[in-house]
Parts: sequence; structure tokens; C-alpha cells
Amino acid sequence: MKVKFFVALLILQFCFHSCNLNNQNTFNQDEDYHLVKARRNISITTWNTYVAKTVDKLPGFDARRTIPGDPPVPEIGEFGGWKTEQYDATGFFRVQKINDRWWIIDPEGYPFIHRGIAVFRPGGSEMQRVSLQQRYGGVNEWVRQESALLKEYGFNGTGAWSNVGLIREEEVPLVYTIIVSPMGRYRSDHRRAYGEYEMAGWQGYRYDLAMVFDPEFDDYVEEVISPIAQYADDKSLLGYFTDNEIPWKNDALDRHLKYLGEDEPGYIAVKEWLDLRKGRDASIDDITEEDRLAFTGYYFETYMQKVTAAISKYDPNHLYLGCRFNQEREELSNPEIFRVAGEYIDIISINHYRKWEPDQEIMANWKNWSGRPFMITEWYTKGEDSGLPNVTGAGWNVPTQLDRGLFYQNFCIELLKSKACVGWHWFTYQDNDPLDLRTDPSNRDSNKGIVDNEYKHYFPLLYQMKALNDNTYNLIKFFDEIQ
Repeated sequence: MKVKFFVALLILQFCFHSCNLNNQNTFNQDEDYHLVKARRNISITTWNTYVAKTVDKLPGFDARRTIPGDPPVPEIGEFGGWKTEQYDATGFFRVQKINDRWWIIDPEGYPFIHRGIAVFRPGGSEMQRVSLQQRYGGVNEWVRQESALLKEYGFNGTGAWSNVGLIREEEVPLVYTIIVSPMGRYRSDHRRAYGEYEMAGWQGYRYDLAMVFDPEFDDYVEEVISPIAQYADDKSLLGYFTDNEIPWKNDALDRHLKYLGEDEPGYIAVKEWLDLRKGRDASIDDITEEDRLAFTGYYFETYMQKVTAAISKYDPNHLYLGCRFNQEREELSNPEIFRVAGEYIDIISINHYRKWEPDQEIMANWKNWSGRPFMITEWYTKGEDSGLPNVTGAGWNVPTQLDRGLFYQNFCIELLKSKACVGWHWFTYQDNDPLDLRTDPSNRDSNKGIVDNEYKHYFPLLYQMKALNDNTYNLIKFFDEIQ
């Protein structure tokens, strides 16, 4: 009887495999992949339809079962790396290029892709505090349960602005990151001291300029970065970000000379740079496109030199993750900035918005210009079934939580095709609370989280996330074999 059952099972498996082959031969992307409706924001009345690639429908890929409780495949180590090949173990995270693909190597020497959730911390609004107490009984139980949930759904770490104090209390902590903001702190204090700016961009910088040449900034670099010394020996720390979405404008050279007073440090430094480049007393009328491009590298490198020197001084063990680029037509399209980034940054951090999926040509540019790996450190989409207004925020709107999950899978599949992507951080853990008027008005009312404001989980989203996360390693092998 057992033999008959085994033979029947083999026949069924053969038929299933044959059907899969037939499906692969007749596969039509637009018909066989999921189709998702989306709009860039809620004010747009017309929905567009986009293809969403998922692991269960990827031609030729054998997706493993991904239900809660499944053991990881392949087996993972203490820090979440895959116990396949083992490379030099330094006791801290590092990066290595292996067969033309970049990897993070974990402290045990295993290959690792950082799959994280940003802003992993208890919500600060009154509704969120009450809900946490009712659901978990306190923050210690919250971090225990939610850390376990992230691991169960295939995440191994956290992104910026997470509560690292609580995370580090866990017996086996999630692999975390830390953001320190010397330029952000200087900008805030400068604005309070200076008064209302005549002109400022959306990031709040005067004339859309980072004040890298001000001697006062050097003091902020020391003050803000020096506390990282307390993390220098922590093996669960991936590395550090400095600041977020600084405006590295293509016309920064012109802006310094046009808007700053001639006695300001920024004007003086930039005028000296231009005069030296031209070999004479030069003016704004002498500037060429080549000058503008070259200056962006010098301008950005001034910032890089200062922050990386401080990080190396106070913690030489951990990775530097950059300053979170985000402007498509500015730094993300600037080969000179990426060239400089490659000299100072271990993993280049990029906040990715306003595209349905990452562009392979653009990602190749980032890799080729810098010679370094990158990580996507902010991205999300908003579900209109959440009950939230979903007016604010840069993420696209989709109808349902399932659609958010399909968006996640499609986005990550494109990332994994790139041999330079070593991780991603979904933004964010918890939805915005529209009643919390203390928060940034541009991020106040939207469905960005994997939990709502009462800590109820969006399981249609999480199931799709898990299906992708659990298949990450095998997807990399699959793409590397067919490329």
C-alpha cells in the first residue's frame, strides 16, 4: 500500500512539474503576473494598472513554502546570515564582493541581506500609548513579541529611528542601525538663532544649502557623533547613518555665490575654490556645467571627510551607511557625488520614492559610479482600505493591504536582480496617527506601517512580505544563474 501511494505521489509530482514547464513556455507577463491598481496620491482620480511580480508566479523559480512556523531555508546563523559558505569572520558586519555580487558578511562570516523595518519603536501618541499598554502590558513585552514577529515574517533587522535601547535588551537582538544627525541638529539650531529664512527648501535648509563650510558645523559633528562610542563593541549593530535627505543641489555652486553674504564661510570657501579652478578672480558668470558638476563632488566630500573622520574616531568597527540620498534629479543622477560616496561610504543608503519599481539601468549607474553596494532605506505604499486619509507622504496609494504586499514583492524582486543591493528597510513599523498634531504635517495621516495605531497587524501585507523574505537567498541564486 505504501509503495502504491509513493508511486502515485511521483506521478502527481511529475504532472505538476510538466504543468509548470508548460506554463513557463506560454508565460505572458501581463496576463500571468498580478495586476495592481495604484495612484501617486489620493488627489489623482485616475488609477493606473501595474504589473507585480511575485515569487509564486516567477517563471522557472521554485518558491519554497512560506507559512508561519516553516524553518528557514537555508539555515540561518545567530545574526541572520545564511549558513551556506562561510567567509572571514571579523566579529562585526562588513561588505564583500563575491562573484560580481555584493554581500554583507555577518559577524560569523555568513552572507547576509539586511531586511529591516524602519522606525521600529512604540508609538508616541496618546492613542498608541494606551493601545500598547492594553495589548502588551508594557514596552518590554512589546519589543519581545514584535521582535519575534519580525523574525517570523522574514525580517532580520531594523532601520533608522528605531528604539535601539529596547532592541538591545533582547537575548538575540534584531540587527539594528543608528542614525546620528550633526547637520540636521546644526540646521535646527541655526534656524532658531538666525530667525525666519528668506528662502528655504522643503528640507528646511537656508537657500537649500548644507552648511558644510561653517566652522560651527565641526563642533556639531564632534558633539553629535561622539556618543556612538558606547556601541563600538556591539556585534548586533550593522552601522551608522549620518543625517537624512540633505539637499545636494546640482547648482549649489551658483547658490553659494548668489545668495550668501561675502563674509560668510560658505561664500569665502566657494569663491576660493572657483578662483583656484579658473586661475583668476572668477564670478558667477564664469561658471560652466563642468564647474557645477566638479563642485558637487568637492562640496559633498567636505561633508564626508568630517563625518567619517568622527565615526572612525569613536567607532572603527562598524559600517558607515551614508546620508540617505533621495532626490532623483539631483544626487541620484550625479556621477560625481557617487564617485565621492564610493571613497567614504561602505553601503550607500537611498530613500526610494515615486517609482513603481527600481530601474535596473539607474541601479547599475549607482554601482558603476561608486564601486560600492547600496541599500534602500525608505520606501512604502499606502492601502486605502486602512481607514486613514492617506493624503500625506511620498508613497503611492493602492486599494488594499494585499496590494501593498504585492508591491513589496515586486519591488524587492527588482532589487535582487541588481548585484549591488544588500538590503532594504520598509518605512515604517506603525501607521501615522492623524490625531497627533506634534508630528511633521507632511507625514501625519497615512497607512505606512505593518501595524495600525492599535497594534493590529496587517496580515495580508505581512504574508506577502514573508513569501519574498523567506525566498531571498534562493532568488539571488536564481537570478545569478540566469543572468
